[in-house]
Amino acid sequence: MAEDRLLDDQIIEQVRDIFSSLQNDVAIVHFTTENSSCMYCPETRQLLEELAPLSDKLHLFVYDYEKDADKAKEYDVDKTPATIIASYDNGQIKNHGIRYFGIPSGHEFSSLIQDIMTVSERDSGLKPETREFLHSLTQPVHLQVFVTPTCPYCPRAVVLTHRMAFESDLVTADMIEAMEFNELSNEYGVSGVPHTDVNHHKGTIIGAVPEEHFVAEIRRALGM
Repeated sequence: MAEDRLLDDQIIEQVRDIFSSLQNDVAIVHFTTENSSCMYCPETRQLLEELAPLSDKLHLFVYDYEKDADKAKEYDVDKTPATIIASYDNGQIKNHGIRYFGIPSGHEFSSLIQDIMTVSERDSGLKPETREFLHSLTQPVHLQVFVTPTCPYCPRAVVLTHRMAFESDLVTADMIEAMEFNELSNEYGVSGVPHTDVNHHKGTIIGAVPEEHFVAEIRRALGM
């Protein structure tokens, strides 16, 4: 029934219109659980199940975190709900390390839409100097962007880090919904959002900042 949907008719039509320009196929790989301790697992799955049919270029794969433990290990997923936006070509999924932990709702819904567009275009859209830096990486970079759904600046940080992950196989970028993963937020000293951690306490970026600032902090964290 319509009243049970998360996306209303207006949003559905807007997203369908945006998705009409999708160029290449995109896989949405989702991990959920029946464990009642997962705060927004049912809603996150429902959101993706409403989103995926809006384009024939979207392919949704849903896995149970416990029952499909091998698949979770393959994608290095250690918490739920988890959503990965990946390329899909000839039945093959290419994981770029573009990940969401928690429900991409509120302002983060726009991040999800933008990520789908980026992956579909197969182009990060980053500045040439940022691409050059990312291609020069020789060690892994893990970016964790802590957000809340009500933060209007958070999508800028999330989308930028996800574009970096798309550009380099050595970069993994996570959106982490700070309230859903409160213990993790406390571990990383999150007091405001967006709060981006680089390689587990090696670097920190507070706020939505330009590409150059992100690159400078990643360089510093890596000792480059």
